[in-house]
Amino acid sequence: MILTLIINTLLVTIAVMIHYEMLYRLSLLIPKLRMKYRFRVLVGIFGSLMAHVIEIWLFAFGYYFMITSGKFGSLTGNFSISLQDCAYFSFVTYTSLGIGDIFPDGEIRFLAGLEALTGLVLITWSASFLFIEMQKFWRDR
Repeated sequence: MILTLIINTLLVTIAVMIHYEMLYRLSLLIPKLRMKYRFRVLVGIFGSLMAHVIEIWLFAFGYYFMITSGKFGSLTGNFSISLQDCAYFSFVTYTSLGIGDIFPDGEIRFLAGLEALTGLVLITWSASFLFIEMQKFWRDR
């Protein structure tokens, strides 16, 4: 259980750091771009989407490691032990879509719960960031 806690903490910490760095870099980049402001907002949107995809794949690798080690439980249902299926499960979990065709079993359930919570927080963080960027656009028009 301690190793599960360490892995989960590490994955969440890295995801939050990736997101922070991406939004920080975007906040520096967007004002310097020499293009119409509405296109600068699109840079922010695609940049934040890229951060989310990187974070989802980070969790996918975490699932894959935990499943293939055989010590943390498994994913059952419409699942073959592949990185692609781990990525699919990660996308569904991160976005809290919860389709329900793959189920976590064992200690890996804790990572699924933490990923859903982390995804919720990071998605709302991106929304707040983009709202602030849009406010600048509305104010500067």
